[in-house]
Amino acid sequence: AATILLSGSGHVKTTFLQAAGYPSTMNFGTSSTTTWGNVKMRVALALDNTGSMQDNGKIVALRNAVAGSGGLIDQLSALSKNNGDVYISVIPFAKVVNVGSSNYGKNYIDWTDWLNPPTTQPNNGSTQAKLPMNWHAVGPGARCPWTNNNGGFTCTTSPTSSSNTTYIPSSGTYSGYICPSVDYNSHTVYNGCWVSTQVGTGVFCSGSSSCACPTNSSGSAVSGCGCTGSGSSRSCTGKLYTHDWTQPGPNDLVDNKNQPRVTAVVGWTNNQWTATNQTPTVVNNWQQPSTNPINTWTGCVTDRTQPNDATGVLPTTSDVTTLFPANEYYENGSAYCSNNASPQLEPIIPLSYDWTSLKNAVNAMQPTGGTDQSVGLAWAWQSLLVGGPLNTPAEDSNSTYNRVIILLSDGLNTEDRWPDYGDGSSQASGNPIDARQTLQCQNLQAAKDSKGAPMFTIYTIQVNTSSPPDPTSTVLKNCASTPDKFYMLTSSSQIVTTFNTIGTALSKLRLAK
Repeated sequence: AATILLSGSGHVKTTFLQAAGYPSTMNFGTSSTTTWGNVKMRVALALDNTGSMQDNGKIVALRNAVAGSGGLIDQLSALSKNNGDVYISVIPFAKVVNVGSSNYGKNYIDWTDWLNPPTTQPNNGSTQAKLPMNWHAVGPGARCPWTNNNGGFTCTTSPTSSSNTTYIPSSGTYSGYICPSVDYNSHTVYNGCWVSTQVGTGVFCSGSSSCACPTNSSGSAVSGCGCTGSGSSRSCTGKLYTHDWTQPGPNDLVDNKNQPRVTAVVGWTNNQWTATNQTPTVVNNWQQPSTNPINTWTGCVTDRTQPNDATGVLPTTSDVTTLFPANEYYENGSAYCSNNASPQLEPIIPLSYDWTSLKNAVNAMQPTGGTDQSVGLAWAWQSLLVGGPLNTPAEDSNSTYNRVIILLSDGLNTEDRWPDYGDGSSQASGNPIDARQTLQCQNLQAAKDSKGAPMFTIYTIQVNTSSPPDPTSTVLKNCASTPDKFYMLTSSSQIVTTFNTIGTALSKLRLAK
C-alpha cells in the first residue's frame, strides 16, 4: 500500500496578545497520513444505447463524459497506483445486452426461447401464439395461419428469412416449411420452422362450428379438403400433416450432438383437434440437422426467468431460471447484436483496467432499439460478482472494495422479455416493467458485504430532454442508494458535468490517521 502525507501550515494574528509580549503572529502546522492501496474500486457503467439517445446530442455527450479527455475513465484511472486498484466494466443496453456471439458454448446461456417455436414463449397469455384448429390440414400451398394480429407474426419463404409470404411454399427446398417471421409483439426472430409431412388423409377437426379447411391462393379450400355438419356435429376431412419444428428433438441421438434439445408441443394426438382434445400434447421429434444451430446466435440475451430477473444470483446449470436467455433481437429492420448490424448494440466489456479498450468501447456506442433498464442493471450487477459469467477478478480478503454501479437512461422503460409488459413505445397498465425493476433495485440495495455493510453504491441518472418532458422516473429515482445519488438532467450538456461530479465523489480519499 502507498501512503499520502497531507500537510498544512498557517498563522494567526495575535492582536490582543501583543500587549502581553507575544509576537504579532503565531504560526501553526499540522499533517495527516492516509494509507492508500487497501481500498480498491470496481465501477460498473450501465449505459443507455437506445434509439432516443441520438436526439439532442445525448450519445455524443455520453461518450465525452465517460471516454473523453478528463472524463470518468480518466478520473478513475488516475486513482490506480497498481493494476487492479481500479476496475471498470461497460454495459451498453437497449431491450437486451450483447454478451458476444462467441460465447454460444457457455453454460450460463438458456436456449429455451431461442430454439423454440412461437407457441412456446413467455408471452403471459394475451400475445401467446396458439396452433390453429385446422393445424393438421395445413401444408404446402395453404394460407399462412398467422397474422400480426393473430400470433404476432406472419410466414416467410425460408428459415429466418425477411421475405414474407402469404402462402406456404409448395415447391423448392422449403416446400411445406411454415417459417414464422419476426415477432411483431416481442421484436425477436424465431430460429426454426415447422415442416409439413403428409401422413395420410382423415379427420383433422371435429366438434366445433369453427372447424374449417385451410384456403389456397384462390380463396378456396385446399385440394382434397371438405367439411360436413354444423355446430358440435361439424367435421372436416383432408390431407393430414405432422409439423415437427426444425430444431433437434429429445430423441435425436445422431445429429447436432452439441445442440440443446427442443421438447416443444407441435400437434394434437391422432393429428386431430376435437371438442374433448383441445390441448396439443404431441412433442417435437425433429431428427435432422437444425435449420439454424446455436452457433448462428448473434449474442443478445434478455431478462432472466422470474424471479431471478430481479436477483443477483449466479447462474447454475441445475436451475434454468438462473441462466440468461439467448434472444435474437430484431427491431426497426435491424438485428442489433449482429456484427453486420449498423448500428450495432456494442458487446459488454467485463471489468478491465485497459483504459484504451474501455474508451474505444464507449466511443463505439450507437443508438439502437427500445428501453429495458433492468437488463442493463442486471449485467452491471453480474459484472461485479466474483464467480459469475464475466470472469470477474477475485477479491483480496485484505482489501476493502468500493463496488459502484452508475445507471444512465434517457427515457422510461418500454419493453422487455415479456411482450405483454410493453410494446416498445409504452408500458402496459400498472408499469409491470418498472415493477420488476423496482424489486431488482430493492434486492440490489439490500445486498450486504461480509461486514454487513451495503455491498453496492448506486448512482442513477435520468436524461430528460424530451419536449414535453417525460415524468421523473420513480424507479430510477428510488434505485439510487441515497436521494443525492439520483440526477435529473434536462440538457445533454449536463451529462458531462454530472459524470465529473460523480467521478470527483468517487475520487475522495479518507484520511486514516
